[in-house]
This record gives sequence, C-alpha cells and structure tokens, in this order.
Amino acid sequence: MTTESQPGKGGGGQIIMVDAEETGSNPGEGSPLLGAGADRDDSEGRGSDRSWIGYEDFEHLTWWRRPSVYWLIGPYFLFTLAFGGVIVPKLNLIVDLVCRNYFADQTLKDPAFTFSPVVLGGDNPQCNIPAVQKNVATFTLTLSMLIGVLSALTAPKLGALSDRYGRTRLLTIASCGGVLNEIVTILAAKYPDVIDYHWILLGAFFDGVTGSFTAGNILGSSYASDCTPPSKRGVTIGYLHACLFTGLALGPLLAGYFVKWTGSLLSIFYVTLGCHIFFILFILFITPESLSKKRQMLAREKYQNEQESLAERMRSHLPRVMGGWVGPNAAGYISEHGPDWLPALLSANPLAPLKILAPGGRANKSLRRNMIILALIDAVILSAAMGSGTVTILYVEYIFNWGNFEASRFVSLISFIRVIVLLGIFPLINYWFRLRPMQRQRRESGIIVAEKNEGADEIDIWLLRLSLASDTVGILGYVLVRKEELFVMFGIITAFGGLGGPVIQSATTKHVPAEQVGSLLGAIGLLHALGRVFSPVLFNGIYAATVETFPQAFFVLLTSLFGLAMIASLFLRPHLFLKDEAYEPVPAGGPNPESVAVSDEETVTEAEVASEALPRV
Repeated sequence: MTTESQPGKGGGGQIIMVDAEETGSNPGEGSPLLGAGADRDDSEGRGSDRSWIGYEDFEHLTWWRRPSVYWLIGPYFLFTLAFGGVIVPKLNLIVDLVCRNYFADQTLKDPAFTFSPVVLGGDNPQCNIPAVQKNVATFTLTLSMLIGVLSALTAPKLGALSDRYGRTRLLTIASCGGVLNEIVTILAAKYPDVIDYHWILLGAFFDGVTGSFTAGNILGSSYASDCTPPSKRGVTIGYLHACLFTGLALGPLLAGYFVKWTGSLLSIFYVTLGCHIFFILFILFITPESLSKKRQMLAREKYQNEQESLAERMRSHLPRVMGGWVGPNAAGYISEHGPDWLPALLSANPLAPLKILAPGGRANKSLRRNMIILALIDAVILSAAMGSGTVTILYVEYIFNWGNFEASRFVSLISFIRVIVLLGIFPLINYWFRLRPMQRQRRESGIIVAEKNEGADEIDIWLLRLSLASDTVGILGYVLVRKEELFVMFGIITAFGGLGGPVIQSATTKHVPAEQVGSLLGAIGLLHALGRVFSPVLFNGIYAATVETFPQAFFVLLTSLFGLAMIASLFLRPHLFLKDEAYEPVPAGGPNPESVAVSDEETVTEAEVASEALPRV
C-alpha cells in the first residue's frame, strides 16, 4: 500500500492513495485500508470507533477530556426535565396572575365589586370565567409567538457559530436565556404587587433571543454528531430524544408531587432555575468540547472566504441596486468606500440559513432533493409533536369523558413506549442490520473499513419509512376507532414513530462535512421554531372549528401530512454527499495534487483523485 499525504485547501485535507492490487479487494470510496495499529485496536474491541476518520481528533486525549455523548446525557436529561416539568405550573401561575389582575381592574372600575382573594398556586374557582380564560389564552399565545419567532432567528445563528467556536460555549448561551426567564417568572410570582405579570414577556424575550429549547436540541444533536461514527450516530441522537420524551413524561408528574409536598407553586421554579444553572456549569467546566481546534479553524476559514465572496458580489451589484435611490455616482462611491459590513447588512435575510438545504451545482441535484425532503419531513414530525398534544388531550377528554388522571396516564404511556423504542429496539436494529455486517466484513477481509460521512444509507431510509408508516397507521386509527382500548392500541403504534426524529437528524448530518453540521442542524432548527409558532395555531383552530360537527377532522389532517411525508420518503436516495465543483484544469504533466482539495472527512483512491481532477464540461 502506497500512501501520500498532501494538504488540501486550508491545510485540513488529506489524500490517502490506496493500491487496490495489494489489498486483494476492490476498495471503493468508503473502504480504504488502515494500518496495523487499527487492527490492534479492533482486537481490543475498539476498532469500530477507531476506524472512524473523525477519531483522530480525540485519540491523543485522556478519557476524561475525550468528548462523548455520555457526558451530555445526564445534564441534558435535567434540561428536558426542567422544560417539561415547568409547563403546567407556569400555566397555572399565569392563570392566577391574570385572574388577580383582572379582579383588581374590576375593583377600580366598580368600588362596590367584591371577589374572593386569589391565592397563587391555590384552588381558585372564581378564576374559571370566560373573561379570565380569554385573557390567559391571549397572553400564552403571545408568549409562544415571541419565543418561537425569536428562536427562529437565533437558533440557526447559534448552530452556525458552533461550527466555528465549539458546541459547549453555545450550549451554555442557549441555557442562559432559561435562567433569566425563570428569574423573571420568580420575581413576578413573588412580588405581584410590584412586578406586573406582563414582565413575564421579558423573560420570554430572553429565552427566545438565546435560542430557547430549539437551540439546545440542535446543539445537543450537533455535539453527538461530532463525537459519534456514522454507523452509531442515529442511536446516539436517539438517546437525547429519549431524554426529551422521559422529561416530558416525568416532568409534569414530578412537578405536581413536588408542589404538593412543598405546598408552594413557586418552589418548582426554584428547582427549574437550579437545573438550568447546573446544566450551564456542567457543560462549561466538565463536558469536553466535541470540535477540535483544527475543525473550528477550518470552519472559520471557510466562513471568511464565503463572507469575502459575498461582499465582493454585493459591491458589484450595489451601484445597479441603489442607483435609483441615491443616483449612480453616489451609489458607486458607497460601493467603493462604504464599510465592510454594509454588503452583509443589505443582503441580510432571516431565511438565509435555509440555503444550506439547497447547495448549488449540477452534481448536487440529487443531494438537494434528499436534504429538502428530509427537512420537510422533519418539520412535519416536529409540528405534529408541538401542535397536536393539547388537541389530542382535549379530544380524548371530549370523546371518552376522561379526566386529568386518565389523560395524563395516556400521555405518559405513549412517552415511555417511545423511550423503550429509542433505548431498546433502535440499538438492536442498528446492531443487527448495520454494526454486525460491518464486523463480519472486517473479519472476512482482514481490514477495517474507514467510516466517514457519505450520505444516508439504506437502513436510515427504511427506518424513516417505517416510522412514518407507524405514525400514519396510528393516527388513521384515531380517526376510525371509538373505543378507549383501541385508541390506546393505536397510540402505542404511533409511539414507534419516535424513531423518525433521531433517524432524520443523523441521516441529514451524513450529507455534509463535519464543519457544516451545526449550520445544517441550525437551518432545521429554524423550521422547528416556525413549526412551534404556527402548528398550535393551525391545529387548535381546526379542532375548534370542527369539534361540534366532525372532531376527528384534526386527525384527518395529521394522517394526510404523514401520508404525504411517507410518499416523499420514497424519493430519498442513499449515499449522497456534498460535492464541491471548484475544479481546476489538468496541467500537461497530469493532475496537480495541490489543486485537489479533499475534506478531512474523506479518504479517496488514486483513481478517484485523477477522475475528480478532470475539468467539468
């Protein structure tokens, strides 16, 4: 085996020449040979990870400084537990504060007006009147819209910044908004006579402007992607999703018992604040960074080149664009002497992060289709998760006369089934259909296959189709059945759809180099935030309009969305990876190694280097 090493663009690329005749096999793009040291590592049971091309960034580190998703699972579980546990108490607190403010206003209008005192966190039946409920609905909708819109603007920026400056710093920033939000909430609850409940909007602003839960989710998935081989990435991201479902299932239950035990509604907000602070300190001082300095510098260099190219294009267009406003001479002067940030400011677009989902170039045509389909399917799954929960509870309480206990038990059951699927069934599927064949191939060939990002494989695509099919069948069952037992059975079927989220996120990250994972998941986070804004409005509106005539109309819409997503998944193709079409002509003496820039995610054969160096026609 002959090996040559040549720095690529930015000094981060590496080309490894593989002589196929010496290997006795026909190595393709994903099957170069590694050295004997890798074989020794495999004999120790660590070959699967050490054969991953990204492992070289961490192999020199001691175990406590080596990044792993296991550093993230514990604090991330507390993060999701706090997120899920505070939902119901905060809603009850807002009801009490709005009710208190409403009766105070009525007293000012009519001094003879009398009412029972409103006890924060107590039983206040006097607040169950239409006027108070209307004010609560309006205020909570404003909170959701504010957080959703701000996180839609911020989450993609944090994802892109994490590619250049590391994941852990940005994870702590995303949680700082939660700390400020809880502090404002505690002050509004503790001093209601001094701090009006509308100040809770300020807390929502802090939460949204730092990305909220959306940013925490995508940055956590980015961290897992950095330190996990492609063959295990889906399972690893599934662990984080299992934390989410466990937090949503246990959070409200534990919060209810804690409030009852302490006798104070305010106590749960102190606990939530403590969870946020613990998360920040653990991530900042204990959790190892998952992006090496080399990868961060590569991402910064690429970003700098993109910004310079953007500025140059904008300056060339400024005279034409601004000529009608300030005159051609003034526009030309601004173009030549204006500040460096002016072109970027004029080209600012809140939807600009989505451009990574549609990379340019004829060679990326199939890749664009894959990434757009995956992003839209992910948006459907997230929108259904964020917008359908409340309506589903309202539906079962209306149709089956369930109370709060029965509805909560149903939600907890579905959430725990999803956790079992992600922690038990998903790893088994991944082992039998992906890891076991890789190990058998390694034993039979005597070589280790180097893992790298090379697009979603067939297993990813079929798992996604399976999850979408389970959601479609389960929700269709919601439309048809009228018995409680059958409704629960179809709910269990939908729980297998929990595979969709981690499979999509892991499959999407395999389409791009490691230094673009944060930007890509940030773009998906933008869609998540928009879904968080619009899906509750859409689903609640449909249910309110049809509950008296055909209450199942909401589920018909969901079935149609998942059915369309399942049809779209049929157009996904495996093993597609982002191609850079910046090729140079071949010199007379043959291909110049310095003109061939290969990402440090890639290892290619000599024949592939020669073919890739040919000019495009």
